[in-house]
Amino acid sequence: MASPPVAVVDALNALLEAEQGSVFRFMGEGSPYLSRATADVRRPLQQMVEANRRHVMGLASMIQALRGVPMPRPVRTEEQYLAFLSLKFLLPKLVDEKMLILQRYDNALRRIPDAPPEVLGLLRRHQEECRAQLETLKKAAEDVIAASRSSAASGGTPRKRGG
Repeated sequence: MASPPVAVVDALNALLEAEQGSVFRFMGEGSPYLSRATADVRRPLQQMVEANRRHVMGLASMIQALRGVPMPRPVRTEEQYLAFLSLKFLLPKLVDEKMLILQRYDNALRRIPDAPPEVLGLLRRHQEECRAQLETLKKAAEDVIAASRSSAASGGTPRKRGG
């Protein structure tokens, strides 16, 4: 593969930084968000965590294949405090974050339309996966909020479903 323009490697590194800085990176197996969620919410969130890891690895590999250097992002220490948030609060934040990352993929594809086909293919696959995840997150957020309202209206505490 011939050396790509610097703009391609820069765009890939910007996406790598965004994926590495994602809250999804901090939502692993022992995450309180996942353990408190119903199975219907937990399963897609876990899949998004795994997708985030794949995106990071795919972007870093592509940068290296283009003879660039992946620029790792330092961990944001403020994420440690997210463990104290409720799922009802967190899901809309995840929707916002997914919308932002999707916008970054859209912008990158507009910035580097002449990138090698394998780069464009990778970015389009990630973009489509992000779109599907965004719809899943929106539905999960609506469901959690609706369940919370229903529980508040009945005067009880929400029942834990699915584990």
